[in-house]
Amino acid sequence: MSPHTSLSPTQSAQRRAARLAAVQALYEMEISGHHARKAIDSFRERGGTADLDGETIQADGAFFTEIVLGVTGGRQDLDRVIEAAIEKGRKVASLETVLRAILRAGAYEMARRDEIDPPVVISEYLTIAAAFYDTAETGFVNGILDRLATVLRQDDVDLIAPDADHG
Repeated sequence: MSPHTSLSPTQSAQRRAARLAAVQALYEMEISGHHARKAIDSFRERGGTADLDGETIQADGAFFTEIVLGVTGGRQDLDRVIEAAIEKGRKVASLETVLRAILRAGAYEMARRDEIDPPVVISEYLTIAAAFYDTAETGFVNGILDRLATVLRQDDVDLIAPDADHG
């Protein structure tokens, strides 16, 4: 594991904005069938911002891009690890689209960004989930990401292929 880094409040807000924008882009990609590059270009054309609690925040564009490309390129592996963390027989495909995007982005960070503490990843995606859902879905996200943190960080397992085709 890499040493955990501390971010300034501005950097934290930019990361949070990037996470929210990435979840929104993943949702839009799934609904529209667009590729990752189109979603990234669209994000940049809109100014690379996200609305957090009524405030427009400039997102960390590189982090946004990494999440979108990472989730897109590693989707099958991410879905496999998420399905292992949910009840037997339940498929990621059966989850609501925004919920899938949240879990995939969170799973990506757990698998590929070991310098970010798991509680930070969980907290960030719980905040995003709470913007879209009520307590039940937020609790579901918390439980899945907590299980993923245990599995993915326990042995520093690298389950997501780093050089996958990002579409």
